[in-house]
Amino acid sequence: MINIDLKGCIMSTKVLTAHVPLPLAEKIDLLAARLERSRGWIVKQALTAWVDQEEERRSLTLEALGDVDAGRVIDHQAVQAWAASLGTDAPLALPQ
Repeated sequence: MINIDLKGCIMSTKVLTAHVPLPLAEKIDLLAARLERSRGWIVKQALTAWVDQEEERRSLTLEALGDVDAGRVIDHQAVQAWAASLGTDAPLALPQ
């Protein structure tokens, strides 16, 4: 299928089918009615947000693994001691 986006650009699309629990489908219908949008629009917005979130999670995970490989880590016991000291009369400095 071919659609035209809001900027007038031609976009190819693909129909995806998914079975969703009835309570979720009803919530989508209510949102669509309240926002005066189609169910498809609601689902596309949700999928876009989820995919963006997963891409960000993967990027942050790869960055963190790079820090571990490079030795840029903080000892777990040091973090636990710091956290335990918070809210006391003598909180420890942030571990380095």
